[in-house]
Amino acid sequence: MRRDPEMSEKQDIPTDMRAQEATTPGAEAPPAEPTPEERIAALEAEAAALKDKWLRAEAEMQNLRTRTQREVQEARAYATQKFARDAVEAAENLRRGLDALPPKAEGEAEAIAKIRDGFEGVERSFLGILERNGVRREDPTGKPFDPELHQAMAEQPAPAGVAPGTVTACWTPAWTLNGRLLKPAMVVVAARAAG
Repeated sequence: MRRDPEMSEKQDIPTDMRAQEATTPGAEAPPAEPTPEERIAALEAEAAALKDKWLRAEAEMQNLRTRTQREVQEARAYATQKFARDAVEAAENLRRGLDALPPKAEGEAEAIAKIRDGFEGVERSFLGILERNGVRREDPTGKPFDPELHQAMAEQPAPAGVAPGTVTACWTPAWTLNGRLLKPAMVVVAARAAG
């Protein structure tokens, strides 16, 4: 194959075209090589930007881990909430049954005494199981009314020596599961004096 004598060995571009490109007005000159100081400054800026991105990503991951851990703990603590609500209902029914028995009396039938003692033992055991699993019962009688834990069913004039807004009677106790309300207490509250 014959080569064109006007072509350079290195570039296969005719020499007269290269000369023409170099002299063409408006042709862009190759970008100037940055100085070492400019390169260092650019690299330091890029490193700082990457470090900032990395720190933000690391903080986001830590927030995600913390949030996930909290959600898992809450799920474990309150997973039994529906079952606990049903168990509380059974505990209240057991108490109603015990309250329906006649009070202890001298000379009562031995069978009634055994039934009462047996049910009281079952109730103590059942309440112990509930408490071991985070379910707590609270009788608010004599304490200030708390709308977060109590449901006022009635209001009565305050007896002597009782501050208004105090729970004077409790129809059913408040029940909580690991500090979260399961069932509010049904209470009677001392009324404020009219006037």
